[in-house]
Amino acid sequence: MLVSSLLTSVGINFGLCVLYITLYSILRKQPSHVDVYAPRLLAEGNLKQRSSFNLERLLPSHGWLKRAWKLSEEDLLSSSGLDAVVLMRLFIFSLRVFSFAGIIGIFVLLPLNCTGTQAVDFSDLSNNSLDVFTISNLESGSKRLWVHFCAVYAVTGFVCYLLYYEYNYVSTKRIAYFYSSKPQPHQFTILVRSIPVTPGSSVSDSVERFFTEYYPSTYLSHAVVHRTSKLQGLINDAKKLYKRLIQLQSDPSQKKFKRDCCFGLCGRNVDLVDQYEKKVRRFGGECEIGTIGGFIGRGSSFEKSINTTSISLVPISKDGWVGGWGGRSRTFVSEVITGYLPSLILQMFLKLVPPVMEFLSSIQGYISHSEIEKSACNKVLWFTIWNIFFATVFSGSILSQLEIFLEPKNIPAELAVAVPAQASFFIAYVVTSGWTSTASELFRLFPFIWSLLRKPFTKTTADEFEVPSIPYHRDIPRILFFGLLGITYFFLAPLILPFLLVYFCLGYIIFRNQFLNVYAPRYETGGKFWPIAHNSMIFSLVLMQAIAVGIFALKKVSLASSLTIPLPVLTLLFNEYCRKRFLPNFIAYSAESLIKKDREDQNDATMAEYFDKMATAYQDPALLPIQYSENTYSLNSPLLSSAESRG
Repeated sequence: MLVSSLLTSVGINFGLCVLYITLYSILRKQPSHVDVYAPRLLAEGNLKQRSSFNLERLLPSHGWLKRAWKLSEEDLLSSSGLDAVVLMRLFIFSLRVFSFAGIIGIFVLLPLNCTGTQAVDFSDLSNNSLDVFTISNLESGSKRLWVHFCAVYAVTGFVCYLLYYEYNYVSTKRIAYFYSSKPQPHQFTILVRSIPVTPGSSVSDSVERFFTEYYPSTYLSHAVVHRTSKLQGLINDAKKLYKRLIQLQSDPSQKKFKRDCCFGLCGRNVDLVDQYEKKVRRFGGECEIGTIGGFIGRGSSFEKSINTTSISLVPISKDGWVGGWGGRSRTFVSEVITGYLPSLILQMFLKLVPPVMEFLSSIQGYISHSEIEKSACNKVLWFTIWNIFFATVFSGSILSQLEIFLEPKNIPAELAVAVPAQASFFIAYVVTSGWTSTASELFRLFPFIWSLLRKPFTKTTADEFEVPSIPYHRDIPRILFFGLLGITYFFLAPLILPFLLVYFCLGYIIFRNQFLNVYAPRYETGGKFWPIAHNSMIFSLVLMQAIAVGIFALKKVSLASSLTIPLPVLTLLFNEYCRKRFLPNFIAYSAESLIKKDREDQNDATMAEYFDKMATAYQDPALLPIQYSENTYSLNSPLLSSAESRG
């Protein structure tokens, strides 16, 4: 790629970023678009109502930048939870890493690369190839490669230091967050599955008998959870009909009659209001019948299956409950996930990858949305690394890519040849996919278009308003993938580093703004996404070091290649130390933390009242009375009402 091509790409995407940010700074002040750009503030009632029209509303402003910049970590923790803090710590970590790497890469490595075998013609810079800025421009055996060798060691040490610091920081925050949190139902609840039932007794009786006999001092009550996916479908249909009925009754201008034959072209006139009222009443009856049938049918199915009892922690109240897939075979899921996932899906429908991976995770048997999103986050990350990085680098079929990795001794040499050749592509990728996608996150392009198309035909009331939650399984893999590109290419093509720094600066400001105005926490994992980020960074380091071993050998600097070999070993030993030191805290809280928390609860006078509420804390959303005007998450509704979960 020529420098002119890169500059063209940078110019186009920079223009798009400026356009998105300018439009956002104007549209966010328009009352008609407040549900797109400040849904969280609108739902919480913290939105300042603008009075009459004034010219200032049509001019761009930077007030949102100041508010996003001034947001403290403690405020973010209290309003959006520890998961939001982890996402922002990921941006801070990346900015620190690539600021350090950028100083070395731009001011040390880049000048060395430019003065290699092919000198840069500054009088005709736009027609130079980007290869003159990469390590490929250095001749074999050049002593300048020792500077790159030192840079690899320096960046590895700096990244490992920051990884340890951040792991320890997030781990400490996780414990402090647990101590400061109010008692939640999920902390006192376990989920029991595959319950063996003796003839003549129900599931409820079996659970009662078992826990009363073996855990008399800690058992309080239980609730049987039913599979209500069919019932939930009926409820959703009833809600849709109710919305249509409200629209017809509230808008006198709408047509209230239509013909009942041939899509309204012929037949007798039918009163739509009367028709929808009858359907709503009919659905109400079906829902009631479905509720009764759900208890009976589920109980009989339990009696027919005598399995080993499975016990696990219940999902967090806000976390929600995923029903209908728990009993599927994990073997089938494994075959689907590892089998048919062609790279064409990613290249043509990249935005479909996170929801597809979320669906694949949901059929693995996870019981909560946090577990599903963590699993999907891992899948999206490795899917992206394989289908964007390795598929682009090796540019061949899946079989040819696998053949390379089947011979481990040839991996460094293959990477040393293939990775530098794609440096120009990934620089353009950072600009195109990084800058523009982050700016479009601020502008919220698709929600804005959907709002424009929907408003002429519907009238959304406050009860029907829904505040979005941030899709961590979409955003965290993207950040980590750009981190992989930066660590991998910092010594091969240092020119990528300024573009990455711009991306992380944009993301840091924009996501802080989104947490303030747009996204509301739907569940809380307590920072469990950080181990995924840590493992990804370790993989990026090992990949960079393997490429360094191959590139130094390819450039006939065998001593540097040999001295680089200990780096992957030391990095993996460091990762093993961090895994043993910090990971257990992210799997479960220590006995010391739990005992300390229990002692604090024992001295709390309100705990007796809280335990009284625990008996009815968890309820199946599908079995609650239908409230048509209330906005819910359908199958994703929490088993505990939001009011109780915040108390």
